[in-house]
Amino acid sequence: MTDYGLIHVYMGTGKGKTTAALGLVLRAVGYGARAAVVQFMKGNMYSGEIFSLARFSDRVDLYKFGWSCPHSPMIRSGMMRCQKCGQCFRENRNPDNRYAPQALETAGKLLHSGRYQLLVLDEVGNALRRNLLSVQAVLGLLKNRPEGIEVILTGREMPEEIIAEAHYVTEVTPVKHPFHRGVAGRRGIEY
Repeated sequence: MTDYGLIHVYMGTGKGKTTAALGLVLRAVGYGARAAVVQFMKGNMYSGEIFSLARFSDRVDLYKFGWSCPHSPMIRSGMMRCQKCGQCFRENRNPDNRYAPQALETAGKLLHSGRYQLLVLDEVGNALRRNLLSVQAVLGLLKNRPEGIEVILTGREMPEEIIAEAHYVTEVTPVKHPFHRGVAGRRGIEY
C-alpha cells in the first residue's frame, strides 16, 4: 500500500474544493484504502458526490454535522429546486452551533481508530472562520495524528497556522462562472 501521512488543504473562493477532496478519496479507494469523510456545517445537504459515496460504503464512511435543510429529500429526488432561502447557511453559521465541536471530536476518534488511511475534514475552514472551532484544537488534531493517515481539509479560508502545517495547499480561484450571468446551480454539476 502507498505511504500515507501528509496533510492537504483545498481552499479558496472557487467551486470544487469538496469535489477535489473526494476525488482524492476516490483515487485512494481505488487502491484499497479506507477513508472517513467528516462534513462540518453541512447536515443532510444534498450533493451528487455525497450520494456517490454510498456506492463505496464498504471503503468510505461519511459523517455529517450541521443544520439540515428541511427540503433536502425533495431537492435530492428532483421534485423541488433549492428555494435559496438561506436558512441552512444562517443556522450553520450561528455562533451557538453545537455541531462543529461534535464533528471535530468525531474526527479525532476516527483519526485514532486505526481503520482509515484518509480522513477528510470538509468545510473545517469555514467552521474556523466562523469561530465555531479554535485553530489550536484543529492544529492539535493534525499534530497528534498517528502515522500513516492522510488528512485533507477544505474551506474558503484556512488559517496561516494550518497552511504552515500542511504539505499540500491548493487555492481554488474562480476565473469565470455562469453564476455571474444568472445561471442557477445545476443538479449534477454544482451540487
